[in-house]
Amino acid sequence: MGNNRNFIIAIALSIVVLFAWQYFVAQPQIERAQQDAANQVAASEPLAPAGQLDGGAAVVPQIIAETREEAIGETARIPIETPSLTGSINLVGARIDDLSLNDYRVTIEDGSPNVVLLSPANGPGGYFAEFGWLGGAGVAAPGSATVWTAPAGAVLTPETPVTLTYDNGAGLVFTRIVSVDAEYLFTVADSVANTGEAAATLTPYGRVTRLGEPESRGFFILHEGMIGFLGDDGLVDVDYAVLEGEPRQDYTGAPGGWLGITDKYWATALIPDRDDAFSASFRRPTEGGVRYQADYAGAAVSVAPGATAETTNRLFAGAKEVAVVDGYDSALGLQRFELLVDWGMFYFITKPMFHMLDWFYRLIGNFGVAILLVTVVIKLLFFPLANRSYRSMASMRKVGPQLTAIRERYKDDRAKQQQMMMELYRKEKINPIAGCWPILIQIPVFFALYKVLYVTIEMRHQPFFGWIQDLSAPDPTSFINLFGLLPFEAPAIIMIGVWPILMGITMWVQMRLNPQTPGAPQWIFHLLPIVFTFMLSSFPAGLVIYWTWNNLLSIAQQSFIMRRHGVKVDLLGNIRASFRRKPKVPAAANSDSKAK
Repeated sequence: MGNNRNFIIAIALSIVVLFAWQYFVAQPQIERAQQDAANQVAASEPLAPAGQLDGGAAVVPQIIAETREEAIGETARIPIETPSLTGSINLVGARIDDLSLNDYRVTIEDGSPNVVLLSPANGPGGYFAEFGWLGGAGVAAPGSATVWTAPAGAVLTPETPVTLTYDNGAGLVFTRIVSVDAEYLFTVADSVANTGEAAATLTPYGRVTRLGEPESRGFFILHEGMIGFLGDDGLVDVDYAVLEGEPRQDYTGAPGGWLGITDKYWATALIPDRDDAFSASFRRPTEGGVRYQADYAGAAVSVAPGATAETTNRLFAGAKEVAVVDGYDSALGLQRFELLVDWGMFYFITKPMFHMLDWFYRLIGNFGVAILLVTVVIKLLFFPLANRSYRSMASMRKVGPQLTAIRERYKDDRAKQQQMMMELYRKEKINPIAGCWPILIQIPVFFALYKVLYVTIEMRHQPFFGWIQDLSAPDPTSFINLFGLLPFEAPAIIMIGVWPILMGITMWVQMRLNPQTPGAPQWIFHLLPIVFTFMLSSFPAGLVIYWTWNNLLSIAQQSFIMRRHGVKVDLLGNIRASFRRKPKVPAAANSDSKAK
């Protein structure tokens, strides 16, 4: 039993170290200053095959609007109206630079505004997507300052694509047909007709640009920044901080590849023409102000007089809903577009767990209840292993007196003590570490559920019951202000809510299932529930609810199995014993003992 407990202590301390890192180092969000108006400039050039940067030239705004609404109102636009998106296309540069998400609010408060994804370059929070052509020598291709022409009254909806045109006055007529589906996918079909007398060389490109320093959570289990699936490099994810040290990174993309910028719940991803390879780059130019850019350039085409060149590119701009992202992955034949959702290293556990949660949610209508049901399913799946583990623990309890006798008999000979204990284990067919399997199994399940709760937008703003109105956020109550009865807000570091306290209590009770072992460091078993209570107080409420419910199920399961094997479970007695003060040994008696 002593070895078993020491093993548990080692596992528990490992978890404590990991959670301590999360709580004190990784969890605090990196506060970013709002973008300075002077930094609100248009993005740098997209990557050209020959390294020449002309054609898609960006224009530095001479006047920076004070508000997003003012920036939108400064140019002619085509409205975007879909079930999922509201916004507009800027006819200057044909940029998609105004998008709000209809189904998502900034907070859970009534009247909270919709989440804004894209904004114009000449206003605060500039973030936009752009497609176009890079012109070869002597070819005037449309750029960021080009004013495109659209039919009067045009509105982009899933049923009504819009057509934009531009004549460069030198024999090239550019036509762009933009369509959008009911979710978050734009299709941009570009064509250029050569009505002149000389061939023209053009290169299609696309870019997503974010101006200024974006707010980033800086959290170790979540990637935010540049992302793409790029040929032999596979999935590439580059944090914002990495680009500060290496401001340009180039890649070669294969057909079916994609690239863009991802946030926790939202993303803007370019999907080049699926039939062609492309060159791609992630960069952080600083000329005229910091900005981050994901861009690509396709293969150059030569358009003969009288001929037409065409290319079709796509843009994903919206919420990273699992069903929607997976649907685009299969429908468009993309390479692992599903990884736009950051499933993490336990992908093989995390995604199936999400689908199980989602199935129960669709059945019940409450993600909190779905978490409780998934916990029961996990317990049932691992019941055979848990049964063997708890059976081994029950056997350890039975031989407890013999182990104590061995320790007393060979207390001055640790090698002999270990030898005799191992012989007893072999005789009784006991695996001393078998009781740790339930804990070891729980670790990847815990992190997988944590990942699901933290990164999937389906969990965002999902209520449970009572005061838990967002399972992806911490329990909002605090014992410091008597759970809201006192009129002040508790500091974040001591924001210990009802559910974290319940979790700590159930964890402490579970540890009391086993009586105290003489010589074992009992303080650690009293300290761990307190440490975990503080650690998990800042974790998503759904995760704390899972842990609390899992503790209760473990208590019931372990008690049932141990009783089946004839072991008395004196939980109340063990709890009372943990509060008894050990009698002090008189100094004289202690001296006599040492003398002997």
